[in-house]
This record gives sequence, C-alpha cells and structure tokens, in this order.
Amino acid sequence: MSSSPAVRKARPLSPHLQVYRPQLTSVMSIFHRMTGVGLALGLVVLVLWLVALAGGASAYQHFLDYAHSTLGQIVLFGWVWAFFYHLCTGIRHVIWDVGHMLEIKQVYKTGALAVVLSTLLTFGFWFSILWSHP
Repeated sequence: MSSSPAVRKARPLSPHLQVYRPQLTSVMSIFHRMTGVGLALGLVVLVLWLVALAGGASAYQHFLDYAHSTLGQIVLFGWVWAFFYHLCTGIRHVIWDVGHMLEIKQVYKTGALAVVLSTLLTFGFWFSILWSHP
C-alpha cells in the first residue's frame, strides 16, 4: 500500500554543520581539504614564476616585485603553511589507513601534533630563507 507524499510522515533531516559544534577532527578535515585546494590553486603562482623566469630578466624582476610585496609575502607564507599542514595531515591519514592511532585520544594528540609541527616547519622554512642569506 503506497501513500501519497502529502500523507507520508515527515522524515528527519540529516544533521549538518549548524547542528553540531565544531570539533578538532571535523575542523582539521575541512582544513585538510581546503589546503589541498589552496595548493592546487597555488600551482598558478608556480607557473607564473616559471613563465617569468623564461621571459627574461625584466619579466622575472616584475614577478619578484610582486612576490616581495607585503601581499605576496602573506600569500607565499600561507602557501608554505598549507603545504606543511597538508603534508602532516596526509601522513596522519596514511597512519590511519594502516590501522594505527585510531583511538580518539590518539586522534586528538596527532591532530594537535600536526598543527604544531606544520607551524614550526613553516617558521623554520621561512627562517632559513630570510636569515640564512646575507
């Protein structure tokens, strides 16, 4: 016996972001995806760098002027952090894929470790770039 849509009992909707309070695991998962997209979009900057390099000294200097601007430095810093964050959380996912560190306490510890490590690697990278050359 089939019932018409007007007679059917209202079914509950699946919960979504407005229902749940953000947790470390969900926020890190969202950021992992966002950094992956950001890294892919950042490849445009890499291609522009290569085009400028192939375009000669004038084109390359024009690119460097943008890269050394405040906005350029912020974008490059963010791109480097996205790289290290995506790397650290990607390694975390590989560890999970082989069946390790799946307990909730371990998930939270490795999550915090990934955030701290990616930030330290970013600052270490920029420190080596900015202060190692005279």
